Amino acid sequence: MAKPDRSAPIGIFDSGVGGLSVLKAIRQQVPDETLIYLADQAHVPYGPRPLEEVRAFAVSITRHLLTQGAKIIVVACNAASAAALQVLRQTFPDVPFVGMEPAVKPAAERTQSGVVGVLATPATFQGALYASVVERFAQEVTLLQHTCPGLVAQIEAGQLDAPQTRRILEDALLPMLSLGIDTVVLGCTHYPFVIPLIENIAGPGVRVIDPAPAVARQVGRVLEARGLLRGSELPGDRIHFFTTGDAGRLQSLLPQLIGEHGAVSCLEWAGDQLRLPLKAI
Repeated sequence: MAKPDRSAPIGIFDSGVGGLSVLKAIRQQVPDETLIYLADQAHVPYGPRPLEEVRAFAVSITRHLLTQGAKIIVVACNAASAAALQVLRQTFPDVPFVGMEPAVKPAAERTQSGVVGVLATPATFQGALYASVVERFAQEVTLLQHTCPGLVAQIEAGQLDAPQTRRILEDALLPMLSLGIDTVVLGCTHYPFVIPLIENIAGPGVRVIDPAPAVARQVGRVLEARGLLRGSELPGDRIHFFTTGDAGRLQSLLPQLIGEHGAVSCLEWAGDQLRLPLKAI
């Protein structure tokens, strides 16, 4: 594989809109970079799916992003990171990857009560990555876990402060609060979009940890270490959005979720491969 040049784009993918929380942080961290964002909304959510199925999606999406010239792949999805990050690194050994790791370590370091809540999807909780993080960093704290059924679908629909969204979060958080949590770990990239609602339910005494800024810093470090940071003298500062779902629906959510507009192109699955864009809006 030829080494990508500095002007090559950063490839970012998620099952849906959740990874936009990571994209937004990356854009702030390395504003001169060109970004390709791929939302596999034909298969959203990944969380309840078998790990092997998520792994297959991740490999195919990575292969497609590499055909688009991506110089680094950001797996902006906790479920895909849990299921596939190790396999991706083995399958594409020359490609730098940055994935999501549940922020259990900083939560364990910062908690005063010794009780931490973790909100994540089933695939994340089932993955070896989460088990490893818990074993290494959370032996001295109590972790309370909840999968928040239906929350990803609410966020995909743009229902960030709807009554049903509040009910889902209350079902998860109120029992945790009664047991003394003072920290909440967001183990799904969709969940940062409902931080205001989480904070409203949990109150000012509970810290909410969004992993996106730390992931963006890691992307910057990897690019710098490999000599792949795009300099400000190079033309760039563009984002290309793709979805395997409804392009119009994703386009309509961009101003709400990341504060800007963008054209969205459609892709379609053909077996285990992604076709080139069929249309753009």
